Amino acid sequence: MRLPRDQKRLGELAAAELTYAEPGATRHRLPPGYRPASRDARLGVGRTVFDRAVDGLLSWEMHRGAGLAVTASGPSAVDGAVVLLRWGIRPLGFLAPCRVVYQVDEPDRRGFAYGTLPGHPVRGEELFVVRIGPDGEARLAITAFSRPASLAARLGGPAGRKVQAIVTDRYVRALQRIAAGGAR
Repeated sequence: MRLPRDQKRLGELAAAELTYAEPGATRHRLPPGYRPASRDARLGVGRTVFDRAVDGLLSWEMHRGAGLAVTASGPSAVDGAVVLLRWGIRPLGFLAPCRVVYQVDEPDRRGFAYGTLPGHPVRGEELFVVRIGPDGEARLAITAFSRPASLAARLGGPAGRKVQAIVTDRYVRALQRIAAGGAR
């Protein structure tokens, strides 16, 4: 049986090295030499909202809801999982291979960080955390650091940053819909 192109690519990326030297840096201090980014957004109130958001995040549904095609090595974002994210229509668009470098698994904070693999337009890491506060408010926090990985990405400078901002906005809106119990 012939594997689809993206499934075959997942297998090739399983042993690939991350394209940056600071895996896990989104846990603490972001490293110098990268462009930092962060977003914090309200998802709603209550444990049900939190649980829906966590499920949508860990099952890659937030990414799908943001309009990305997702091909992953497994159904959820666990340590070591490889994911190919595609924005746009083949052969155009962006292919963004990543590996989950760590998970956040606390009673009131859940999520994961993934790092870039060869073929991603940037080098760096992105952390997604859903948290619920003592007042019951559920929020999504996104923290990232990146820099261009190719000449095309460097030349695209402001346009590349705009694409990242658009995708981040889509992540937030998708997880807000999921958390509210709407269509994924």
